[in-house]
Amino acid sequence: MSGAGNSPFAAKRRCCYHPATRSEINNHPSKNAEIMTYEEELRQERITKVEKLREMGVDPHGGRFDDVESTGSIRERAKSLNIDTGEIREGERARVAGRIVLQRVMGNLIFLTIRDQSGDLQFGLSKKKLKEQWPALKLLDLGDIIGADGDLGKTKTDELTLWADNVTILSKTIQPPPSKWHGLTDVELRYRHRYVDLFSNPDVRETFIQRSTIIQAVRDYLIGCDYIEVETPALQPIYGGAAAKPFTTHHNALDINLFLRISPELYLKRLLVGGMERVFEVSRNFRNEGISTRHNPEFTMVELYEAYADYNVMMERVEGMTALAIERLDGNLKRPFGDREIDYTIPWARHKYADLLREHAGVDMADVDGIRRKADELGIKHEKMDDAVVTNEVFEATVEDKLIQPTFVYDYPAAICPLTRRHPENPDIALRFEAFVNGMELGNAYTELNDPIVQEENLRSSLAGEKKDETMAVMDEDFILALEYGMPPAGGLGVGLDRLVMLLTNSQSIRDVILFPLQRPRQATEG
Repeated sequence: MSGAGNSPFAAKRRCCYHPATRSEINNHPSKNAEIMTYEEELRQERITKVEKLREMGVDPHGGRFDDVESTGSIRERAKSLNIDTGEIREGERARVAGRIVLQRVMGNLIFLTIRDQSGDLQFGLSKKKLKEQWPALKLLDLGDIIGADGDLGKTKTDELTLWADNVTILSKTIQPPPSKWHGLTDVELRYRHRYVDLFSNPDVRETFIQRSTIIQAVRDYLIGCDYIEVETPALQPIYGGAAAKPFTTHHNALDINLFLRISPELYLKRLLVGGMERVFEVSRNFRNEGISTRHNPEFTMVELYEAYADYNVMMERVEGMTALAIERLDGNLKRPFGDREIDYTIPWARHKYADLLREHAGVDMADVDGIRRKADELGIKHEKMDDAVVTNEVFEATVEDKLIQPTFVYDYPAAICPLTRRHPENPDIALRFEAFVNGMELGNAYTELNDPIVQEENLRSSLAGEKKDETMAVMDEDFILALEYGMPPAGGLGVGLDRLVMLLTNSQSIRDVILFPLQRPRQATEG
């Protein structure tokens, strides 16, 4: 490592990754080489500090630290203490641990801002009070994790402060964090190094705390409706339940190919046959398809089935789980999403598929020729598509982006819904709905088909010749056998939880609500 005095940035470096440093480097004539040299020097300096701590007999990576109180709890507690400015409240003790996100050295005083999951709190370290520990404390850097015991007080600027009388180093970091002013803002780096994103961007961490709140609310709502949470296989010998391409793997011991599930549907329906009348699963699903602001190959959904219900009941379930999630967040049913305001007040709008197609595409669902002409106008290549598929392509192109406020679109073309019961007055219509918000599909539901003979005919037809789709790889004979034992009439629903979190937290990309979204390997991006 080059000597500290030889670097043009040595003075700034002593200020723990001062925000001005990055600008200085960018303006330096040899900035590309210097950036790497400078960052490596920072890392080496921190490694040296780790070694110095060990020489002092201080464990740089700490250990168990019991009875920690959150910064949020301390702030709430302090509201009732009436601490005067400049006063240390004797007897009002606290024990806190967190990461150093701000550091100010003022001679024999060090002020540190510590961040934990609930927020920030200032620590005041005095050489007079911490005389024996002072040499080790002078080695602290931004990003280090420490714990402290002390008395609560306030500074002259009215800042609540823990005046520490004992400090424990819990993790001495060797990688400098991004500075407060030049934090981790590059989108690809944020997703690739989510652990840094979380501690440097509190809003990001808050989004994932809200995600947990939303998913727990969905669970609580369903359990409150007498549902039972279950688990079904993620590795399946036959994939089905959705029109999607699977990931394929191989089990060596059994010497068979298996698929990562694209949906838990067919297993959950087997549970209805077995007498479990209300079941749901919060499941990870995998679809070997594209990546976009709305799609990730690995995603989370809640899928549920209720005996003796239909798709109208499933509409109520979507409204109910969303309303409870909003109540748990802040109770505001009118929520921003981008530059729009979405109103989740119940009941949501309900529109027939055929009516919306007629309104926005100007064609009747029964007018096959008119639909194909419309497809030509839209540039949709439809020569090898079935009529119902063309119809749905036109619907997606002309209608979906108009569905801004929460809307249930119901009664879809039956030919694209092989697992759905038909309308009793029109067999060309399936008792299916999709829920849309801000032009994005949120959920999909059926009045379930429980006639084993019709179900087998539908599936064999969908697998035949050019009509073959990805709803099922091969005929699932065991699923048909299960239906032959008798499945009660039922409603079924799947809701994309990543998308629900996007909408309720005003997150514009699905990757903003998935902790570790799939990324292209670094070598591929840099090649």
